[in-house]
Amino acid sequence: MVNISNALENLVDEFARLPQIGRKTAIRLAMHITRQPREDVERFSRALTEIKEKLRFCSVCCNITEDEICNICRSGSRKGNMICVVEEPQDVFAIEKTNEFKGKYHVLHGIISPLDGIGPNDIRIKELLERLGSNVDDKVEELILALNPTVEGETTILYLNKLLKPLELKITRIARGIPVGSDLEFADEVTLARALEGRILI
Repeated sequence: MVNISNALENLVDEFARLPQIGRKTAIRLAMHITRQPREDVERFSRALTEIKEKLRFCSVCCNITEDEICNICRSGSRKGNMICVVEEPQDVFAIEKTNEFKGKYHVLHGIISPLDGIGPNDIRIKELLERLGSNVDDKVEELILALNPTVEGETTILYLNKLLKPLELKITRIARGIPVGSDLEFADEVTLARALEGRILI
C-alpha cells in the first residue's frame, strides 16, 4: 500500500497484528474506520480501553470476568462436582451456547506445546491442582477434558491424565464428534452437545 498517511498506516499495522487478519482485511477495516463518524470511532476506542481496564481472570476458574469470581463459579445452579477443562475463554462461550453443560469450568489459557516452548508451568495447571485440593467447589467427582483435538491438545490430555490419576477422579474427554485438527470455538452447538454427552473415560 502506498503510504498516503502515517496515521492510516499505523492503524493498518495494528489491525494486521490481530489473529487471522491479513493485510488486505486490515486495510479494509482501517478504511471502514475512516468513514465512520467521530463519535462512533470514539465509542470503539473507549470499548477497547475499557476491556483492558475492567477484565480480569476469575480467581477460581481463570475465565475472563469483571469480578473477582465469575458468574459461572458464583452460580448456585451449577454443579460444582463436575469441572470442564478448556484451552481458552472462547471455548467456554462455545460450550455454553449448547445449554447442555451444567457444571463449572477451568481455563488453561493454552496447551502444552514443546515446539513452541510452552510447558506445563506456562499454562494454568497449577491453579487447577490448587483448586482440586481446596474446598472452593463441591467435592469434584469428574473432570471433563474438552481440549482441541490437535497434537498439542492430545499431549496436554495425556499429561493431565497422568498428573491427576492419583486423585482418583473420574477423568473423561469429549467424544470424537469434533474433527481432528479443528477448534472447539468453530464447532456447531449440536456437535458440541453430542461430544459432551458422549464423553469417554480416559
